[in-house]
Amino acid sequence: MPKLARNYDYQRYDNLYAFEQFRQSHNYNNTDYVKPHKRVKPHRKFNPVKSLISVFALMFFLFVIMPFGFTHITKQIFIPTPYKNVKTDMEKLAFPASYLANSNVLNKPTFVYSAPEKKAQMVKIKENVNTPSLHSELLNLMELYPEIKPAIYVWNYETENYIDINADKIYSTASIIKIPVLIDLFKTIELGQIRLTDTIPLREYFRTEGSGNLQFKAANSIWTIDELAKRMITISDNSATNMLMTELGSMEDVNQSIRNWGLKNTEVKTWLPDLKGNNHTTAREMGQMLYNIDSNEKFLSEFSRKKIFDYMGHVKNDRLIQAGLGAGSTFLHKTGDIGSMLGDAGIVTTPNSKKYIAVIMANRPHNDPKAAEFIVKASEIIYNYMVK
Repeated sequence: MPKLARNYDYQRYDNLYAFEQFRQSHNYNNTDYVKPHKRVKPHRKFNPVKSLISVFALMFFLFVIMPFGFTHITKQIFIPTPYKNVKTDMEKLAFPASYLANSNVLNKPTFVYSAPEKKAQMVKIKENVNTPSLHSELLNLMELYPEIKPAIYVWNYETENYIDINADKIYSTASIIKIPVLIDLFKTIELGQIRLTDTIPLREYFRTEGSGNLQFKAANSIWTIDELAKRMITISDNSATNMLMTELGSMEDVNQSIRNWGLKNTEVKTWLPDLKGNNHTTAREMGQMLYNIDSNEKFLSEFSRKKIFDYMGHVKNDRLIQAGLGAGSTFLHKTGDIGSMLGDAGIVTTPNSKKYIAVIMANRPHNDPKAAEFIVKASEIIYNYMVK
């Protein structure tokens, strides 16, 4: 009998020829050996939706998850900032100064006209009584113009009685801000740092839109300080105003002067034109400036007062407070007009020598003509009361 195949050592048959010899010598049938079939892997169908989702998932991980994790977790753990209290001044980013201020370099004061803690240079107006009858008449007028939101300050030189309607509320100034610029100009002239005869060339970066016609003059044309100041007030020239503020140093220098005067709510924040109304003041502080120009001999010289009132006595816009005054009255003033605010501020002298300060600033819907109507009628009411 043939030996069992399991009793043979198959390991010694290491090639097909040897195996075939072994098979024949032991009478193996062809069916006793079946060559194994090669295993075929199944074919997977391509799915574009799954592929797209996979790509989006990978992109989200790479460009969202990983940067977020690095910034808010890894970086905070391994690279902590030593400047945790440092904050970005967004206001200065929004309204950068175009010219270097000589009073504020790297947040360090370098040159100012007087120390900030020094006694205020302006005196406050002595106020007696908030006149009830006139106050009531103006409130009644306001009810007829509900869309107009006014601030009113009136002060009587003779009685020292006054009117206060929102007088301490901060309002946009528009071109009325040119009054403190003019004051600072003459304070600087009195210090001998500028002369009225000094000249400034009209550079391209001084040209600006809005009121005034200096923007249309020839490049590098020469203008005296006196001519620029006159244009700034009489025709409210914005280019002339920016030229003068630059000569004073910058907006920062003007603001430093305003603080030295003792005013807390008046500030120049934007080069003109200030269409968004960032420059601001209150009706009372504007009245205080007018009073100190006129009556504080220690604040300005006689020459400065005369020049300032010469400019303010020739303002071309006579359609606001002046339109409500009686014939023969004089009005030394400055107007302001932007879309959201219309205003006028000045000193009135009536034909019978009554004298009073009047400041009316009216917030309004954009360019609403009813603001002008309100100011004229309010001026009429105030004038008729004063001349009694």
